[in-house]
Amino acid sequence: MHERGPQTLFGLRLYDGTSRKLRTGPERIVHRTRNQAASTDTLLQALKMKSIQNNVVSVAILSAALALSFNAPARAHGVEGHAAKAGTVNKEQMTFGIAGEAKAVNRTVQVSMSDAMRFTPALIEVKQGETIKFVIKNEGKVMHEFVIGSKDSLAEHAAMMLKFPNMQHDEPYMAHVQPGGKGQIVWTFNRAGDFDFACLIAGHYQAGMVGRIQVLATPAAAAKAAK
Repeated sequence: MHERGPQTLFGLRLYDGTSRKLRTGPERIVHRTRNQAASTDTLLQALKMKSIQNNVVSVAILSAALALSFNAPARAHGVEGHAAKAGTVNKEQMTFGIAGEAKAVNRTVQVSMSDAMRFTPALIEVKQGETIKFVIKNEGKVMHEFVIGSKDSLAEHAAMMLKFPNMQHDEPYMAHVQPGGKGQIVWTFNRAGDFDFACLIAGHYQAGMVGRIQVLATPAAAAKAAK
């Protein structure tokens, strides 16, 4: 008896009646379509789960970053004075003096700052060679700072702060003071002349928050500076 081959219908192969059935014709197409649909559903589910996992990770990272930003101490204009800062003080000679040593302080000058954009006192007289400890109190409800410098350097820095209000700066002749807080500067005035101090927070300098320091020459200090 001859083995009957696969039957055809309109040119499409049908089941051959044996245990090894072949899916042909429209049934094969439907089966393939169902498999493709199932694969697509599986892929979509996988992508959806991956997206959810990525979102969870992103939220976790963002939460950690926010926590760090809130818990970290403020920088630039957010530091409450320089009395507690660690590390070696930068003792660079400036036209208006040099960073002083606490053990060499000759006297202490109290300065207050207000939200009226004013310093009290607004004029400070110093003898050349004196090391002054400035204790600066912020009487206001907003951040203020006390920065010593020449008139030109302070004006230039204040203009830059208007353009870049979050710019960081931290020098021994600066004290950034939180509302109600205190800051300190120890400074040696080894150069005679007229200098300024100011608040360089954006808009404060322009509102008139500026004071003057007059350093009076003395023969002994002048001779020492000339060596």
